[in-house]
Amino acid sequence: MSIENSESRNVEPTHPGEMLLEDFMPDYGLTAASLAEALMVSRQTVNELLRARRAVSPAMALRLSRLFGNTPEFWLNAQRAVDLWKAHLEVQEDLENIRQLEAPQNT
Repeated sequence: MSIENSESRNVEPTHPGEMLLEDFMPDYGLTAASLAEALMVSRQTVNELLRARRAVSPAMALRLSRLFGNTPEFWLNAQRAVDLWKAHLEVQEDLENIRQLEAPQNT
């Protein structure tokens, strides 16, 4: 059994970079430099991610999941939530004018 969630979200989702900065890095004693080294990426890449100026790509999701022992879907779903939130804000007025189509009735 599932319950449909028809409520719109009023709070912006947490960017995966913020999750890394606040939840993961302190727990593992990581700095931006040590995280970059562990992920085998540049410090610039990590800094942009931590400042929410870079999205988590599928490749980065694989790196993060390998490092922290979770799934790439965890990271991609967090990024997807942020992306959908931003897209909704950009097209909100247009969406209000789009009417859902009714499926044709077969007779």
